[in-house]
Amino acid sequence: MAHKATAQRARRGTTAHAHADRPSGGTAEDRIIELAVRSGMPRMMARVHVDLLLSEDGRRTAAELVRRLKVSPASVSVAVNSLVQYGYVRRERDPQRRRDIYVVDDEAWYHSMAISAQQTLESAQAAMAAAETLGPDSPVGQRLLRAGTFLERVIEDLKESADRWRTLLM
Repeated sequence: MAHKATAQRARRGTTAHAHADRPSGGTAEDRIIELAVRSGMPRMMARVHVDLLLSEDGRRTAAELVRRLKVSPASVSVAVNSLVQYGYVRRERDPQRRRDIYVVDDEAWYHSMAISAQQTLESAQAAMAAAETLGPDSPVGQRLLRAGTFLERVIEDLKESADRWRTLLM
């Protein structure tokens, strides 16, 4: 009885196994979600992102996402906050209805790559700083210096490539 009451309070409408009857990878949407999950994106974040990507205009409100995905408002909120943080989605304010609209546009891919590149560059710089602290001639220092240098150069190439090909998104 407690389990039933909790499920009703969650207002989810579906259980964790609601889609167990669907064949795995059945739809294009399912396959895209699975690819995102395998690459490390949390499942709810992937579901929200793919729903936005496959929408006609790339825009949805939180209420629309809740209704379409049959999940709680809190689940959508957490997923959207992460998507915004990583540059996949942006928020727009609807002043008439006083609610946020979540938007994925063509530039989202560029912005998400730029954010990821910056985070990796910070990791490379931290590794090189640690190498200096530990001594660049020590085995650990040499390993960290090589890793930091490698990451720094690859990220610079990635940023140049993203800038060069950005016009494909416009």
